[in-house]
Amino acid sequence: MGKLTFRIWVLIAFVILSLISIFSIPPIAFQDGILVDSVVQNSSIFESGLREGMIIQEINGNTISTLQDYSDSMAIFSNLNEGQTERVEIKTDSIEIINLFDKSIISDISLTEIPSSRLKTGLDLQGGARAFVKADVPLNDAELNDLISVSEQRLNVYGLSDVRFFKVTTSNQENMMGIEIAGSSPEDLEELIAKQGNFEAKIGNETVFVGGEKDITHVGRTGQDALVTECFATQDGGEACNFRFVIFLSEEAAQRHADITSELSLNGSYLSKQIDFFIDGTKTSSLNIGADLKGQVATQIQISGSEAGATRQEALELAKLEMKKLQTILITGSLPFKLEIAKIDKISPNLGDQFTRQILMAGLFAIIAVSLLVFVRYRKIKVSIALVTVSLSEVLIILGAAALIGWNLDLPSIAGIIAAIGTGIDSQLIILDEARDKHESIKQRIKKALFIISTAFATTFVALIPLTGFLGFMGIGAASAGLLKGFAITTLIGITTGVLISRPAFADIVKKMEE
Repeated sequence: MGKLTFRIWVLIAFVILSLISIFSIPPIAFQDGILVDSVVQNSSIFESGLREGMIIQEINGNTISTLQDYSDSMAIFSNLNEGQTERVEIKTDSIEIINLFDKSIISDISLTEIPSSRLKTGLDLQGGARAFVKADVPLNDAELNDLISVSEQRLNVYGLSDVRFFKVTTSNQENMMGIEIAGSSPEDLEELIAKQGNFEAKIGNETVFVGGEKDITHVGRTGQDALVTECFATQDGGEACNFRFVIFLSEEAAQRHADITSELSLNGSYLSKQIDFFIDGTKTSSLNIGADLKGQVATQIQISGSEAGATRQEALELAKLEMKKLQTILITGSLPFKLEIAKIDKISPNLGDQFTRQILMAGLFAIIAVSLLVFVRYRKIKVSIALVTVSLSEVLIILGAAALIGWNLDLPSIAGIIAAIGTGIDSQLIILDEARDKHESIKQRIKKALFIISTAFATTFVALIPLTGFLGFMGIGAASAGLLKGFAITTLIGITTGVLISRPAFADIVKKMEE
């Protein structure tokens, strides 16, 4: 076919990058051990350094390759009585833990087999956790909608994907909120939703401001308005990081600050009392108040805190997470009602890996079938091979993008991939048909085909954008958009990949064949 063009090299580069994104370097499937899915915080094994995402490779010198190997090695704890401990050596891919543990270690660790790729699947494919939450008072429909709205804001700040909220009405007509999160354990879900998140700032016994829009007009989240200021070693050999961020108070809250501070006396460079920050009634931190703020209507307040970890990287991540939690509570305010988890459990996948393989095989057979039809029509085996290769490259790029951004592939997402394959084959057939027209130069024919494809892309792109939820801040959306979000996003990735990368590359391939 001659020398490869720039567009074909671009396609090859994106395919290689997608394979790296999906399987990583070295390939994740080649690693030995089992993956730590979650660790109960403040447990003895957590304090010893075991963290989610680590790979356990050995226990007491025994190689751990499967979950059964792990169970056999941990069987020593099954016969322990309450209060008894056993010495355990755990070797992971990053650290080695040697300590005494009691039988609670078994329930403190959740494990899974190392996945074959970095692709994540949704609730219907990998399962997750479901909770039914009720308030301390009966809720009408409007109050339940408010509860769902605030809860959605909170979980969305954490960047969780494939979270579904829904209304539940019991047999005795009690309204409850249902939550499902893919790939989450019941313990993780309970941690996210069980806390009320009531934020108060007090000077002495007087409240200066609370979380929510009434008292707080803006919460700094970027740049110099929100950052980790420093990290340092602690006396116990760990690391700690300090963070701070700025908030802006309403005029009423600022006036309360002025009224309360005007009654305080001076103590050197500061006032006689500190401003204390409380979450759900528990004091989390305190700050000195500068003497120059006595009686002043201060609309800008700085919130600070600190988090510690075994390593500097862990301390940094924990500090960022704690800062995000505080920002979330300050933005959304406390939940409108005190919550009680009526039921929480783990849900099994409806479809699973076997179904996913069947869907992907069906898509592959569809591509092959279309290629055979193309061969029958055009009588060129090279054209059929090019069509199959380019179509498969589009699938790889979509999956690579999903792995890169951590997108959960659910059933609608797989439907979106199949839809993208369909539009891709349509576009390639347009290029093939236009290339056969001998009344114009091959350059003009390819240019005309790409113009038709770009026009169709623009129409589809605009139609799908409301389904993604990206325009929610403008009040633009669509009914049932949440259910179709996966379909819309994967289809958009597919058609954008096609019009910018694979279609031009396929056009160059066809052009070289015609020449």
